[in-house]
Amino acid sequence: MRLCVLVSGSGTILEAMLSSGLEVALVASDRPCRGLEVAEQAGVEALLVDRGDYGGFTKGFERDAYSQVLADALTSRRIDLVAMAGFGTVVTSPLHAAFPGRILNTHPSLLPEFKGWHAVAQALEAGVAESGCTVHVATEALDDGPILAQRRVAVLRDDDEHSLHERIKNVERVLYPMVVSRVMASLAEGIEPASVAQTLEEK
Repeated sequence: MRLCVLVSGSGTILEAMLSSGLEVALVASDRPCRGLEVAEQAGVEALLVDRGDYGGFTKGFERDAYSQVLADALTSRRIDLVAMAGFGTVVTSPLHAAFPGRILNTHPSLLPEFKGWHAVAQALEAGVAESGCTVHVATEALDDGPILAQRRVAVLRDDDEHSLHERIKNVERVLYPMVVSRVMASLAEGIEPASVAQTLEEK
């Protein structure tokens, strides 16, 4: 099984995956970032598919064209499974069509609660007693798709967005590599990720 990790930032989740022993075939990014440096230092192919070439962060961003180019790059490298690890671009149907049910993502809430980019702040605003991390199969709908695993994180009385998010990230760096490893093992046996969601659930 050939795994591609998609990054956009510091690459701390990627580092956790590599430290866990996961075999990563490719690291791809939508912008220059430290995550690509982490890949290179680990001897993993680092690929920049720069969204700046497709309109960057403007309203004219060619999202479908970018998603197609990324899909072509991954399929040409015989990738079997894609794991988003802080990837900052919402991709569209060309990538999902190339890897149906084989794109994983992690999100800093107990989905289906608090979808979107500001999940941690929303949890604090809602006054919930606990939040957490969810690993799920990514779909074209944002923060949707079959849930593979969840871990709960208590919200402390003096938490702010930064402190709560850091504790969630600590859990994420353990949970996500474990789930990706199990999914890769299942794929090797011909079992698609969504079909084993219940056996991977950890709350």
